[in-house]
Amino acid sequence: MTTAIKFEPTWESLRQYTIPAWYEDGKFGIFIHWGVYAVPAFSNEWYPRNMYIQGSAEYEHHSKTYGPHTEFGYKDFIPLFRAEQFDPAAWAELFQESGARFVVPVAEHHDGFAMYDCSTSRWTSVHMGPQRDIVGELAQAVRERGMVFGLSTHRAEHWWFMNGGRNFPSDVQDPTFADFYGPAVQHEDCDGTQQDTPSLTSHPYPSRDFLEEWLARTIELVDTYQPQLVWFDWWIGHAAFPEYLQRFAAHYYNRGQEWGKGVAINYKYVAYAEGTAVLDVERGQLSDIRPLLWQNDTSVSKNSWSYVVPQDYKTAESLIQDLVDVVSKNGALLLNIGPRADGTIPEAEQEILREIGRWLAVNGKAIYGTRPWKIYGEGPTQVSEGAFTDTQRDPFTPADFRFTTKGNTLYAICLAWPGETATIQALRAGSPLLDGRVAEVELLGAQDTLAWSVQSDGLNIQLPAHMPCRHAYTFKIALTER
Repeated sequence: MTTAIKFEPTWESLRQYTIPAWYEDGKFGIFIHWGVYAVPAFSNEWYPRNMYIQGSAEYEHHSKTYGPHTEFGYKDFIPLFRAEQFDPAAWAELFQESGARFVVPVAEHHDGFAMYDCSTSRWTSVHMGPQRDIVGELAQAVRERGMVFGLSTHRAEHWWFMNGGRNFPSDVQDPTFADFYGPAVQHEDCDGTQQDTPSLTSHPYPSRDFLEEWLARTIELVDTYQPQLVWFDWWIGHAAFPEYLQRFAAHYYNRGQEWGKGVAINYKYVAYAEGTAVLDVERGQLSDIRPLLWQNDTSVSKNSWSYVVPQDYKTAESLIQDLVDVVSKNGALLLNIGPRADGTIPEAEQEILREIGRWLAVNGKAIYGTRPWKIYGEGPTQVSEGAFTDTQRDPFTPADFRFTTKGNTLYAICLAWPGETATIQALRAGSPLLDGRVAEVELLGAQDTLAWSVQSDGLNIQLPAHMPCRHAYTFKIALTER
């Protein structure tokens, strides 16, 4: 029996944290950006901020479409957010079909509208709009399907998110709605321009009252719904937050032990100390293997996290290739979708998820429960490192391979169909990476017995006439001692 750790709110104590097996093994999850911002469905999920930034496209669109900001503000979208077709069981079935092992809805975005039953706010999906506990219903449906439930909270960003409404007549300044728009605090960098986003060192700092409320709301969220993953956006990296991040993590990790569940926190950049939580890279990847599990969160859409018209979708193929690349570097992929305001998931997004699921049905052995090999892969295509680089890479080629391992099995995933012959240079005769020998080679999904040989240029494999799946192709290679 493992002795429980009593976590204290210090980095030293929190470094005792270990990443749960479900996370290291699961590899693939679904993120869901769904909220009031799906009603205007314009530009992206930052509509509630940018509609109050004079001169922005959102400001002009809002004025022309809905009228003056004093008469129709962001709060007035809430009655139009009805979620009348939201079916959590159908969502969970789709996510399971996609091959996802964990599901992470946004519990509260920067706009401050809670998609759960928050005891300290009337501005929630329980009391307004759908009049349903979205997070609670989805948690139940996801768990019934055997998937891990997590959630995200972006409450920290609410400190400044609506502050553009302070610069001209708008409902942000109406004291009747102060409990919704929140502090909407101006800061010394603010000049009312569209590009104005507070930095992690901007002043004034969040007030003590706001920070205490942030902690209390976040603790209530985890105590009520017992998520096994809590995802935070970047602004918790502000210099005012470390004490509160430590207090939250200690509480959450201790609660996870009480529940008998492995739990995890996601953070961006350097908000949490190394080894105390799981690093998340937004819309970006790493260039090499990271010793600790990390995560890439990205979206099926290039232009928005939430439902908007039009969407610029990625292809299922590119997302599968990214999943493979991320996993080969000891990462997990959290893939976002954006449902419509009525609760339906756009058909194009459903098909992307199902296509990923079809691929995983054939190739999942090379993803789930695997660990990185000695090198992540080989090939000419370079993957940029860092956030917001997810659309910068060139298309992968038949010479691009990614490696994962499980026991004595090496999986070599070719990211584009190589034609008649595949050559894996890392497995060439005399390679320093091989401390054994290649004993057997299979192509997942293929019935044919493969002809192969280890030569000076690599492991050469003769391929069957027909592709066993679409998008990426997995060679299962048995390695034995010499």
